Amino acid sequence: MGPYQQQVDAVGGSLGWSALVSVVPLAVVLVLLGVLRTRAHWAALAGLAASLVVAIAGYGMPVVPALSSAAHGAVFGFFPILWIVINALWVFNMTVATGHFEILRESFGALSDDRRTQAILVAFCFGALLEALAGFGAPVAITSVMLVALGFAPIRAAVVALVANTAPVAFGAMAVPVITLAQVSGLPLELVASVVGRQTPVLALFVPLVLVFLVDGRRGLRQAWVPALTCGVVFAVGQFVTSNFLSVPLTDIVATLLAAFAVVVLGRLRPDAPWAARRPSIAAGGPGTATAPAARGEMFRAFLPYLLIVAVFSLAQLPGIKPLLDKAVVKFHWPGLDVLTPAGKPHSTTTFSLTYLTTAGTLMLIAGLIVVPLLGVGVGRALRSYRDTLVNLRWAILTVMAVLALAYVMNASGQTTSIGMFVAGLGGALVVLSPVLGWFGVAVSGSDTSSNALFGSLQVTAAHGSGLPPHLLAAANSSGGVLGKMLSPQNLTIAAVSVRLDGQEGVLLRKVIGWSLGMLLVLAALIGLQATPVLGWMLP
Repeated sequence: MGPYQQQVDAVGGSLGWSALVSVVPLAVVLVLLGVLRTRAHWAALAGLAASLVVAIAGYGMPVVPALSSAAHGAVFGFFPILWIVINALWVFNMTVATGHFEILRESFGALSDDRRTQAILVAFCFGALLEALAGFGAPVAITSVMLVALGFAPIRAAVVALVANTAPVAFGAMAVPVITLAQVSGLPLELVASVVGRQTPVLALFVPLVLVFLVDGRRGLRQAWVPALTCGVVFAVGQFVTSNFLSVPLTDIVATLLAAFAVVVLGRLRPDAPWAARRPSIAAGGPGTATAPAARGEMFRAFLPYLLIVAVFSLAQLPGIKPLLDKAVVKFHWPGLDVLTPAGKPHSTTTFSLTYLTTAGTLMLIAGLIVVPLLGVGVGRALRSYRDTLVNLRWAILTVMAVLALAYVMNASGQTTSIGMFVAGLGGALVVLSPVLGWFGVAVSGSDTSSNALFGSLQVTAAHGSGLPPHLLAAANSSGGVLGKMLSPQNLTIAAVSVRLDGQEGVLLRKVIGWSLGMLLVLAALIGLQATPVLGWMLP
């Protein structure tokens, strides 16, 4: 059997009909998730089945390469994507099991009694750290509970947590979304991350200010704009510098630690400011109070896992070490998958490649193994925690593997190419609409990773057809997607359940949709100008 060559007009010899039929798998996923409220793993599996039917019956792709492309996508979904998430969440779960997460929570309450500063430190800074390490709903669930424990009304705590979970999302879970985007689009990771790192920092400038407004309205902005703006600026600079020049997986961790440190130091420099009010030793006593600070040694151990993660990732990037680690690579032609592009060149989905020592998941595992003795977890307890992590993530694992399998089938069969070539007819308007597509994908799926897997290749194909920079549109998909997360049914449900507002998802949606759309307009304008000489200098 010879190789399968893609045809963009495979259905009835028409590009339009081919693009329309190719939308069916995506429509299946979006309708099941957004309209019928089907669980994500069933929606993803149904979409995968639809993509295989379209590939085989519509595009004439042989059964073997069609199934082989699905298997390739599923394997990539686990290595390296889920490999990162599993090990990151394992490290976090160990801090919960040992009680060190509770020490972290108490430390935030002891830093300031001011609600506005607490929103900045807990919802934005600590939420960003959780997003960097775990993602997938963990930041909203954990920070909303912490805010309620600090005295926030449940509805306000949920809204603040949802809005805060924006700017860090593109580099969440050790940069899984941009890693996925680079893989499915065929663009270099460094280039994609560099562009995203020149878009989402702009959002970071506004988000802490929005949080202060949500907590205390205009008075909050007048009185607490200094720590909010300081946090936003430091986080934005940290995100830009780290993603462009240091380490893509470490982007959010470095930016978060710098931003939190800046706010704390600012409070020490201006102790008389209302937003810096602190009670250094408070007995526990209900909402709004914090327990007495833990001993310095325990406080250090609470922060130690995150410091170790930064250290391990930084060492892996050193010039004398990185080249050696990069030699440990598994690379081979995926069996049963011989696919040619319409131009007759081998398609990018035919090769599997994994640098298994420098991938973020392995580095996270190494950091976790160091954390085990330092936190006194014990081998047996660590293994049970890892088992529990896998069990708790079982449906997320199935969902991610199914979504990546769906994306690979669409990419290998030519479905994505047909849609992209058809959408390219929008011309210059595409650059403004590209973040909207990413926003829509995340609003429905709840995952920037899933949205990038579904639409990343489409954005690049459309960019080539319309003469726009492919890296700009690919990055716009991820950057726009971060603003759809606060609207996703998944995140709304997590927020509502966490603060015991079951059934109030509609109320939360009405409170956050305006902020989501407003920031999306700002981002779309920014990306539109980046495609022109006005802000073209921002691109690498």
